[in-house]
Amino acid sequence: MKALFLITILLALTACEKSAPVATAAAPPAVPVKLATASLRSVPLEVKAIGKVEPFASVQVRSQVAGVLLKAHFTEGDFVKAGDVLFAIDPRPFQEALRQAEATLARDKALQAQAEATLSSAQAQETFYGMQAKRYERLAAEGLGSREQADQTAVEARARRTNVRAVTANIDSIKATIRADEAALENAKLHLSYCTIRANLSGRTGDMRIKPGNLIKANDSDLVTIHQVQPVSVAFTVPEIQLATLRQRLQSGRLPVAAAIPGDTQPESTGHLAFLDNAVDPATGTIRLKATFPNPTTRLWPGQFVHVRVLLAEKQNAVVIPAAALQNSQAGSYVYIVTPQKTVELRPVTLGPRLDRDVTIETGLSGGESVVVEGQLRLAPGSKIKVVS
Repeated sequence: MKALFLITILLALTACEKSAPVATAAAPPAVPVKLATASLRSVPLEVKAIGKVEPFASVQVRSQVAGVLLKAHFTEGDFVKAGDVLFAIDPRPFQEALRQAEATLARDKALQAQAEATLSSAQAQETFYGMQAKRYERLAAEGLGSREQADQTAVEARARRTNVRAVTANIDSIKATIRADEAALENAKLHLSYCTIRANLSGRTGDMRIKPGNLIKANDSDLVTIHQVQPVSVAFTVPEIQLATLRQRLQSGRLPVAAAIPGDTQPESTGHLAFLDNAVDPATGTIRLKATFPNPTTRLWPGQFVHVRVLLAEKQNAVVIPAAALQNSQAGSYVYIVTPQKTVELRPVTLGPRLDRDVTIETGLSGGESVVVEGQLRLAPGSKIKVVS
C-alpha cells in the first residue's frame, strides 16, 4: 500500500509540472536621459587666479622741515596731479633765515671789495719800494750812497711784498667765505621752498593724518598717502608648472590679462602682464606675477580682490562638452556616449581646460558624438536609453 501511495503522488506531481506555464524574463525598460553633442570650437588656453589690486605707485607725504602746519589745499580722497600744492607750513622763520643769509653774503662781498682795493694799494707800494731798493743798491755799489740806506730800502721792499701776499691770502679767505655764504643762501631758499609741500605724483589721496594747526617735525610722520591708480597693478600667483609657458609667451610679445570684479556685471578690465618674479616660492610652489591696467574709470581699487585670466594661446578645433556629462571613478574620468542602437557605452576621457560650464576633452571623444548629461546614475554599459528633452 505504501508503495502504491508514493507512485500516485509522483504521477500527480508530474502532471502538475506539465500543466504549469513556462515564465520568460522581461526586458528592462529604457532609461530616460538627456543628451548633448560634443562640439568642435576654438578654445582659449588660459591661466586663472585670484589677484589683488595694488596701486601702481604709492607715496607717503612727509614734511622736510619743522614748523606749524598752516593749511591743507585738498580734501581727503581728492584726486591730485603731480605738482599740486598739498600743504603750507608757516614760512616766517625761514624767510628770516633767508634775509640773514642774504645780509651775510652782502657783507662779505663788501669785505672782498675792500680787500681788493687794499691789494691794489699794496701792489703799488711793492712796485715803488722795489724800484727804490734797486736804485739805492746801485748807488751804494758806485759809492754814491750809504750801505745802510740801501739795506733799509731793501728791507722795506721785502715787507711790501709780504704785505701783498697777506692781502692776497685775505682775499682768498674772503672768497671762500662768500662761497660758504652762497651755499647757506641756497640752503635757506631750499628750506623756505619746503614750506610748500607739493604732490610728486598724480593719484588719489587718503586720510589726512595731521590736521592744520599742529606743530610738525621734519621727517617725523606721514601727513597723507597718495596712491597712483591710473594705471593700476594687479598681483597674483600661478603654479610653477605654468612658468615655462609664461616665459615663452612673454618672449613673443605682450601677454594680455583680464580682470573681473566679483559680482560686477560690467565687462572685464583688460591689461597686460608687466612683471614676472625672479624666483619661485619654495613654500607654495607658485610664482608671483603682476599685471598693469590703464584703469581709466578707476573701477579697480587698491586692496580689491579680482578674478584674473591670463590668455596664453588659442586652441583650434578642441572637443568641448558640458561639464555635467563628466563622471568620475577610481580609474579616472569617463562619459556615457550613445551608440546607433540607442544604448550607451562607457568611454574614458582625458580632460583639458575648463570653460565655465563646459570642459575640453583631450582624448577619448570626437566632435559630433552624443554624450549623456543627465540620468547617468541609472545607466550601465549597454543600457537602453530613451531621450527626453
